[in-house]
Amino acid sequence: MALTGAHPASPDAAQATHRITLRDLRHWASQGTKFAMLTCYDATTARWLWRAGVKAMLVGDTAAQILLGYDSTLPAKMPFMLELTAAVRRGAPDALIMADMPFGSYQCSNDAAVANASAFLAEGNADLVKMEVDDSFAPLVERMSHSGIPIVAHIGSRPQTVRSTGCFVSTGRTQRVADILVATAETMIRAGAVAILIEAVPDAVSKRITEQSMQPGSGRPVPVIGCGAGPSCHGQVLVLHDLLGLTDWQPPFAEPISHMGEQLIQAAAAWIQQVESGQYLRNGGPYQMQEP
Repeated sequence: MALTGAHPASPDAAQATHRITLRDLRHWASQGTKFAMLTCYDATTARWLWRAGVKAMLVGDTAAQILLGYDSTLPAKMPFMLELTAAVRRGAPDALIMADMPFGSYQCSNDAAVANASAFLAEGNADLVKMEVDDSFAPLVERMSHSGIPIVAHIGSRPQTVRSTGCFVSTGRTQRVADILVATAETMIRAGAVAILIEAVPDAVSKRITEQSMQPGSGRPVPVIGCGAGPSCHGQVLVLHDLLGLTDWQPPFAEPISHMGEQLIQAAAAWIQQVESGQYLRNGGPYQMQEP
C-alpha cells in the first residue's frame, strides 16, 4: 500500500538545536545530569521519541525478539541491524544513536569485527557501537579504539551468552563476581571504551563502577548506562516495548508506564466493528468520479 501517512519530515525544529554526540553524554555525566535512553528499531518511532525529548537511542539486537519473534537476540544479523540503524538515524537525525553488534559479528576474527563495527559508523550512521564483553575482549576494544571506533562495553548480564547459561540471568550478586565486574569495567576503560553499559546487576556494583569511571589521563568521565542496574548510573536504558506494555513479559526492572497493548486491542476492535457494520466509508469515500 503506497498511500500512507508516512513522510520523511525531520523531527520538530525546536528539538534540533544540535546533534547529540558522545561529548554530550560526557558533559551530562560530569555534571551529574541523568539521561534517558530507549531502544528503537524504525524511523517513525525514532521521530516520535525525539519529539518526546529522548535524545539517545539504542538500536538493540533485541529487535530479533521484538520485531522478528525469536526467543533470544541471537538470530539478529549484520545486514538486518545495519538497515535498522540507518532507519533510526533517518527518523531522528540529531539523536545520539548507539548500534548493537549482533552475535557472531565480533566473536569471529578481529579483522571482521573491525570491519563490521566500521560499517555501523559508515553505513548505519551510528555514533557509538556496543559489544557484549568480558576481559578477553580488551585487545579488540583497544584495536577498535585506535581505529577511531567508539565502543560501548556491555558487561553484567550478557544476553548473547544465553545458550551457555541456559537462561537470562542477573549477575554481580556476590562479592567475588562484583569485584570481577568492577575490574572488567576498569579494563575496558583502559582499553579505550568510551562508555560502559551494565545490565541486571545490584546498584552497589554500578555505584562502584560509576565512581571510578574516569578515563585515564584525560579527567573525562566514561558515561555509565544502566539497564536494570540501579539508580547510580549516569544514564538508563530500557526496551521501549517493555516500557509501553507491548510485551507479554517484562523483566523486573522494566515495569510498564503505559499499556499500549490494550490500546492497540481496542483500536483494532473498533476498526473491525467499523468494517463489519458497514460504517467505514459509508458515504462513498474521499474519491469521486470526475466529470468528462
